[in-house]
Amino acid sequence: MLLFLVGYMGCGKTSIGRRLARRLGFGFADTDALVEQAEGAAVADIFRYEGEAYFRRQERAALERLIEEGGDRVVSTGGGLPCWEDNMERLNRSGTSVYIRRPAAQIAARLTPYGRQKRPRLRGLDDGELLDFMTRNMAEREPFYLRARYTLEGADLSDEELVASLVKLLKQDE
Repeated sequence: MLLFLVGYMGCGKTSIGRRLARRLGFGFADTDALVEQAEGAAVADIFRYEGEAYFRRQERAALERLIEEGGDRVVSTGGGLPCWEDNMERLNRSGTSVYIRRPAAQIAARLTPYGRQKRPRLRGLDDGELLDFMTRNMAEREPFYLRARYTLEGADLSDEELVASLVKLLKQDE
């Protein structure tokens, strides 16, 4: 079973995904990390030097490799992956997708200075600009995220509580 976690950058897909994979005895993959490994460069540098379209093609290639490999795996997707071409439909055809939904202010508060620097679109924004950008960008992406099979509201939940909710949800889905 492939379980795809989707949601805005910084919402906790990777940390939740790692914990969930351990709890379920599944493998774990992060599409951003796979692209960085294949390219030998950070996502921010790929965006900067090769452009977003190039990055999205590499991201789709990583996704296709994961789907081809199959197996029991939790996959943390990049925040923009579901919004590119037919990626969201591809996720839904290939496994179970879950949207981790958190408000912009909560995500902004979660981001460390390093977390902000490594995300190309957040570099150089002060706190007010960050929140404004995230609010607008999340609204643009929301229609794609809402195509996920499940939506988990994470505003009032810790990462551990979200993992427990996901485990419960998956057991009900069996």
